[in-house]
Amino acid sequence: MVSLCVASADADTPDLISLDDTTDVPYNPPFVQPSSLDLRDLVMDSPESQTPSQEPFFGVEDRIQPVQELQTPEEAAYDDTGSESEEDEAYLSQHAKLTARKIEQRSKFEEWRRRNAEQLANEEIKALKKTSDDEALSIRELMIKDRTQIITDPREYQMELFEKAKKQNIIAVLDTGSGKTLIAVLLLRHTIEQELEDRASGLPSRVAFFLQYAVLYSNLEYEIERFCGEMGCDLWERDTWQKYLKENKIIVCTAEILYQCLFHSFISMDQINLLIFDEAHHAKKNHAYASKRPKVFGMTASPVDARQDPVQAAKELEAMLHCQISTTADLSLLRMTLSRPKEDIVAYAPLRFSYLTPLSQALKQRYFDMDALRKVFAFAQEATSQLGEWCADQVWSFALAEQEALKVEKKVERDYTMGHMPKPAEIHNNDIARLREAQNFVNSWNFIPPAFEGNSLSSKVILLYQYLNLHFKAPSETRCIVFVHRRYTARLLKELFTRIGPVNLRLGLLVGTRIGDPGDVKVSFKQQILTLMKFRKGELNCLFATSIAEEGLDIPDCNIVISTLIQYIQSRGRARHAHSNYVHMVEEHNRLHLQTVSDVRRAEAVMRRFCEALPADRLLQGNDYDIESALAKERGHRKYVDPESGATLTYASSLPVLAHFASYLPDTYSSPTYVIRVEDGLYICEVTLPESSPVHCASGQPSSRKAFAKRSAAFEACLLLRQGGHLDCNLLPTYHKHLPAMRNAHLALKMNESSLYHMKLKPSLWQMTRGSLPNILEILIIDLETPDRLGRDSQPLALLTRTRLPFLPPFLLHLQPGKTSHVLCKSGGHFLVSEATLRRLTSFTLRIYKDVFNKIFEDNEPGMSYWLAPLLRDRLIELDRLKVESSTLIDWEVIDYVHENVEWKWTIGEPHSKLGNRFLVDRWDGGRRFFSRGVIPNLRATDPVPEDAASHRYMKSIIDYSVSLFPRARAKAVWLDDQPVIAADRILHRLNWLDEFTEQQKEARTKAYICPEPLLFSALPVSVVSMAYLFPTIITRIESYLIALEACDMLGLVVQPDLALEALTKDSDNTEEHRSEQIHLQRGMGKNYERLEFIGDCFLKMATSISIFCISPDSDEFEYHVRRMLLICNKNLFNNAISMKIYEFIRSMGFSRRNWYPQGLKLLGGKGSKATGEQIQKHRLGDKSIADVCEALIGASLLSCNNNRSMDMAVKAVSVLVCSKDHDVSKWADYYKLYSKPAYQIAEASAAQINVADQIEKKLGYRFKYPRLLFSAFIHPSLPRYGGVPCYQRLEFLGDSLLDMVSVNFLYHRYPNRDPQWLTEHKMAMVSNKFLAALSVRLGLHRYLRFSGQGLEWQNREYVQEIEEAERESNGAPDYWTTTKSPAKCLSDILESYLGALFVDSEFDFRKIEKFFETHIRPFFEDMSIYDTFANNHPT
Repeated sequence: MVSLCVASADADTPDLISLDDTTDVPYNPPFVQPSSLDLRDLVMDSPESQTPSQEPFFGVEDRIQPVQELQTPEEAAYDDTGSESEEDEAYLSQHAKLTARKIEQRSKFEEWRRRNAEQLANEEIKALKKTSDDEALSIRELMIKDRTQIITDPREYQMELFEKAKKQNIIAVLDTGSGKTLIAVLLLRHTIEQELEDRASGLPSRVAFFLQYAVLYSNLEYEIERFCGEMGCDLWERDTWQKYLKENKIIVCTAEILYQCLFHSFISMDQINLLIFDEAHHAKKNHAYASKRPKVFGMTASPVDARQDPVQAAKELEAMLHCQISTTADLSLLRMTLSRPKEDIVAYAPLRFSYLTPLSQALKQRYFDMDALRKVFAFAQEATSQLGEWCADQVWSFALAEQEALKVEKKVERDYTMGHMPKPAEIHNNDIARLREAQNFVNSWNFIPPAFEGNSLSSKVILLYQYLNLHFKAPSETRCIVFVHRRYTARLLKELFTRIGPVNLRLGLLVGTRIGDPGDVKVSFKQQILTLMKFRKGELNCLFATSIAEEGLDIPDCNIVISTLIQYIQSRGRARHAHSNYVHMVEEHNRLHLQTVSDVRRAEAVMRRFCEALPADRLLQGNDYDIESALAKERGHRKYVDPESGATLTYASSLPVLAHFASYLPDTYSSPTYVIRVEDGLYICEVTLPESSPVHCASGQPSSRKAFAKRSAAFEACLLLRQGGHLDCNLLPTYHKHLPAMRNAHLALKMNESSLYHMKLKPSLWQMTRGSLPNILEILIIDLETPDRLGRDSQPLALLTRTRLPFLPPFLLHLQPGKTSHVLCKSGGHFLVSEATLRRLTSFTLRIYKDVFNKIFEDNEPGMSYWLAPLLRDRLIELDRLKVESSTLIDWEVIDYVHENVEWKWTIGEPHSKLGNRFLVDRWDGGRRFFSRGVIPNLRATDPVPEDAASHRYMKSIIDYSVSLFPRARAKAVWLDDQPVIAADRILHRLNWLDEFTEQQKEARTKAYICPEPLLFSALPVSVVSMAYLFPTIITRIESYLIALEACDMLGLVVQPDLALEALTKDSDNTEEHRSEQIHLQRGMGKNYERLEFIGDCFLKMATSISIFCISPDSDEFEYHVRRMLLICNKNLFNNAISMKIYEFIRSMGFSRRNWYPQGLKLLGGKGSKATGEQIQKHRLGDKSIADVCEALIGASLLSCNNNRSMDMAVKAVSVLVCSKDHDVSKWADYYKLYSKPAYQIAEASAAQINVADQIEKKLGYRFKYPRLLFSAFIHPSLPRYGGVPCYQRLEFLGDSLLDMVSVNFLYHRYPNRDPQWLTEHKMAMVSNKFLAALSVRLGLHRYLRFSGQGLEWQNREYVQEIEEAERESNGAPDYWTTTKSPAKCLSDILESYLGALFVDSEFDFRKIEKFFETHIRPFFEDMSIYDTFANNHPT
């Protein structure tokens, strides 16, 4: 139901329109613009008879038809709108003289009003009225400022009902807007004044209760307090209530709050002097209003709220409230006083069927599987029919706005934390990432502005636009309220009409304070008050509102009708201006819409006849409703009255008392379980409480009805709890449920949050060993596995260090396009070194830096981190089979020659044979270096440069090509014309050999033709240079290994170097986005942490689950989940990583031409020599990336010990990185030491329990040492302690993590090249509820499940039949289980709980879990490709 209320001050015609959108019958012909129709045509004419209008807009005036045309003759007979003027004249003539009694009443009231006028105009009000900033005021101050003094000159009928209410209990039946609240305030003031007199006489103090919110602050000077359920009143103690009762004269609250106070004996009926019921028609049957009463005054516009016999309903209401229905003695006076709105109908063209817009279709393809967006998809589709495409697309912009997306993320996280979404952490994190991705997708969408053509707006919205435009196209004092069925619709229409509405339209939003679905607007009670204040002042002239405006809020001028009679009467009363219009909007040809309008009008006429048929004194005489017989059955049951407080426990109240007590227990399933059996034709109920309850069960007395039997059992249980002191004198639990302190903590990290951190460039090893001249040097042999792929002679190099380096694994280099080789690093022993020998090694090392890399470093031997030396390949071969002196591995001849010769001097007489296989360097451009091949006899120095030569800036001749001098120096230079021409290969500027060749590098020309005279012939042999060119890449990777090992050493972990480096490698800004295009990809860094993080996360979950299971045997599953989440959440890992400075060791930068330089030596020449100070590098890391690295380190620790099948190092890694007493173990065996066998496990097993163990042994091949432990794995939470054995929840918690680990371990090693997203998706198939339930049935485990509830039994039976049939028809296909419906979760739970029991019984032997997996699970998943579709569409 969408509705509109218009109050036009300039025309004195407030209008009210009702747009019904809850019962639309979609019709999808070509779009028809409505034209002027008779209302009867809306029902009788067929759609085919309508013709499209060519006009884009139509006159709204022509669409309005009076409601009276729909009236039946019966309704017309009771219509009171036809002859008011004649009746009014008759009334004025009849009452020209007031009676003495009425004159006396009026004079008394005037005297009372004058006496209190000064108090109503106090200084506080004056000050607040002057305040201009309403936003800065509190709710109470706003209400004082905006208060409307309803106590003015009362009308005759109001004084008449006030006098009746002083003498007896009544229900005042008056139309909305007729001033019922004035009567209530008069009665309140009268009662309080009498109360003050009673207190002065020494009588006990009492208070008045107003059971609905009303603006009393404006009209009463006495202390008033308001309570609502959101304040947690049900958790207050007696002392708190007594404090409020003592401090206040009036309490405004809901009926349920008063009922709870009376029930718990916080307050007794003798402490209440007056009960006022607003909307008293709600007080019927079991409603909270139906209770014992002091003096009662009820108010309503109609005493019934359903389609029933009004006389019978009124009798029941009178009996329940012990009141008598009253209305004014002269209805004609009331009719003259009130202005009733004129009711009209407008019709819009039939709506289209709903569909998906292009935006919704695009989002559906990507995110339809996300539960968090399901409701948004549904409403967006519905909006295409009701509102149009533009509004449907705006739903997404609302739902995925920044703050709304965060709200959805928090909900997903909360569901995950509380175990509502049994997903692994990586899937949970992926869901959060996908929500952010969806948000970005919507933000980038091109939203088209709303248009009146096409499907942008629905016919309903266009008609609404035309009606609003009619009233607001010119400046006016018109007021309008548009009522809608949904909060979303209100917000969408406000947004739409902000864009397309008339310029004079000032829009506001009035919805409830409830927070709804994603995109829902959040409104506080204060905002509601501010909105109404602005509406009253005229700052707003059009409100889009929901049903919040129907009852309770004081909305001026106009309001709305919805489908029922009560709501119709209440809302119509908001149209309070004279000559107001109340207009319904209905769909053409929609009979249900028209029938709804007709029904409420007919029902109102029936109610009016009922009120007019009341006796002369306006009381129902002879009420034959048997309230005594209704209460007799309750009186026949036992009751308990607490002698201390007077709190009363009855059969009816025992059910909520027991449920309230159970809610304080720590169990996840904390509801009482009722089991009813039949004995001798009577029902006997037994109630079972959760296992942590001090009273486990109680039986009720036999009864002829199930409901009474259930109440009897609850009554007996409450008596036992009270006798044991577990319920206090007010029947409240004597202890409070201690929920996990961090259960609502926000534990996720923002996906895009990042900071700058310091990054280690060099391992600390170099700095720790520098500063002195060494006596011993360790040899690290560096060689290529396939040196021939280098394409040039090479000899191994030695890295000489002061301390022995750890084992370093091979790594791959790309030597030529399509040719690769691994670098092999191994120890060559150590040797003694003298100062002279050290001098030679230093000279050789510095020469390599200068000639090969054009870098001149200071000659500082104590500052050297390492030295380089050439090795003899043949000696290395002997090293493998003979014991060789380490120093003999070094090619000292080359070292000595380089030490003694700066270069090889060429002369014109040198034989040409000596010019081949040389390393030449441009003296003036260190970047130009060549490997010579030999002399070309037929070329001269002055010849032109051949066309196939690599380009150079000087190309006039070969000698010109060989020189890099600037022009002025070139002009002075003189060169030999007869010198030879050498064919050479120019060396490319390629230093990152870890990366593949780029296309540009592949196509680069390297041929060169040079003359020897201008060039420097290096003393370094080509075999040394060719290997030295690889050194920057090699030392970069070696240092990365050392830094990664340093990180592990800091954490106390022993990890393989390659795995340690992989765990710390982040090669792009969005490494964690597995299938997205990588941003700022650092090429050549090797494997990143993705896969290790995947397996490490799973081990982290398993390890913490085992630890929490062991150290907290009495905690419930919910606390397990919360405590585990506190350990494994990204926030905890991130904080711990920051405290340990793990960010320094993360490798986020690929090879750098500067960072490989040797640490400890000052650069004197070459690029970078002008830099001052120590080089400091910072890198930007996301918070989640740092947390992911922690999980990757756990994965690396696990795989490092994979050969000996030990998980000790991974266990230690978990303890180090979660840093909590909840996981404080250093090896696997420590887990079992933590575990203390509970009493139920070691108790003697019954024959039935032993029988279950025997059967399981036959089926699955394992003999349980503790049959009761196995039995626990099959007890559903609906039987919390079956035979003294707890339910399976704790074991299921443990088994779930074990199953995850064994499944992930299988996939990780079976598919070494698959990315984590693929692994996660396919793991979902292996641990899905559907598969586990199918396997549980296949193994026959479902037969041992113990549970309570026929619904669960039926659901399991249906599924077992279906899955067994699917297996028979599958012809051996392993994926048969994917074709069935979803099973009850308990079937998958018992498989996981069985694994938990197996693990515990075998003394934490993980090999038993692996054996179960290999035997029963792996055969289903040998071919994972058959589950590709399931993995993508069925996340767990």
